[in-house]
Amino acid sequence: MNSNEIYVLYGNQPVKMAKEILEAVKLADSIPKDAKIGIKPNLVVAKTPDSGATTHTELIEGVVQYLKEHGFDRIILLEGSWVGDSTQRAFKVCGYDRLTKEYGVPLFDTKHDTFVKRSYGGIDMEVCSKALEVDFLINMPVLKGHCQTSITCALKNMKGCITDREKRHFHSLGLHRPIAYLNKIRCADFVLVDGLCGDLDFEEGGNPVQMNRVIAGTDSVLIDSYAANLMGYTIDEIPYIGIAAKEGVGSCDLDNAEIIELNHDESKTTIQPTRRVKQLAGYAAPKDACSACYGNLIYALNRLEEKGCLYDLNGKIAIGQGYKGVQADGIGIGNCTLGFTHCVKGCPPKAVDIVNFLSKL
Repeated sequence: MNSNEIYVLYGNQPVKMAKEILEAVKLADSIPKDAKIGIKPNLVVAKTPDSGATTHTELIEGVVQYLKEHGFDRIILLEGSWVGDSTQRAFKVCGYDRLTKEYGVPLFDTKHDTFVKRSYGGIDMEVCSKALEVDFLINMPVLKGHCQTSITCALKNMKGCITDREKRHFHSLGLHRPIAYLNKIRCADFVLVDGLCGDLDFEEGGNPVQMNRVIAGTDSVLIDSYAANLMGYTIDEIPYIGIAAKEGVGSCDLDNAEIIELNHDESKTTIQPTRRVKQLAGYAAPKDACSACYGNLIYALNRLEEKGCLYDLNGKIAIGQGYKGVQADGIGIGNCTLGFTHCVKGCPPKAVDIVNFLSKL
């Protein structure tokens, strides 16, 4: 695949989705046959994926199945949870130990790895040896919010490849510049984003938003630019994206990116039983809303609240296939509500477009 391409696949069957999107991008053709492959999930804490914090086990399983079916046997999973939590406990809680038993894929805790000192831009870093030793690195972040950097996706997920001491150092430097520089030292060769149910605004999970999608590409900067828009942010609001682009890690030029949607979202949304998401959902009037469209709306409503203009909305926002052909006064989200006086076009529209549209109203 080309570096300016981003592939999107909707659905709720992770194993099948992983294999389907990897077949679509012909990933096997990009990997040397004797390569040692590292898979880097997000296991920041020992919480199950349905919390919105960690990478779905079944998505990892689909990638492993695809690789083995194409003759790749030198595969490892490598990750280091955040400071104060146990990677080994996270492996077990998320069921990754099953992958070792069924597929013979070892789990490697980077907290116990040796490290190599690398420098870039005046910052010295302790990078785990395994991340530098693998020939091909597949980064599998969760699309979710973050309390300090607003979002976390491909670029920030590489923090699991540094020592705990270095993680503390990153925070002392403000995160954005060191995150960008780390990806200059070791960036993923391929990114598969778990966008099934990432948390609304906190990396530890607890308020998952059902989005039912996976996203794939080779440019981590472009992936994060796209992810920021999906969550209602402009690229300028996530400084490490622009820094990484300036340093030549990748491109943030979404205008010239090719977004390839392999299917349309047909899965119906289900409101997660969390206080925060339910509160935001109270501003919507869904009728047979697809999860991808509804998820983007929830992220947009969260951004509007942060901007202090959510409470200025008059009336509830219509969303869903149940509004097809309806002519009405009011606000609608998505192409199914084209008959409303105010409508954000798209199938689904990005959260940043929803934010901009509703802010003007």
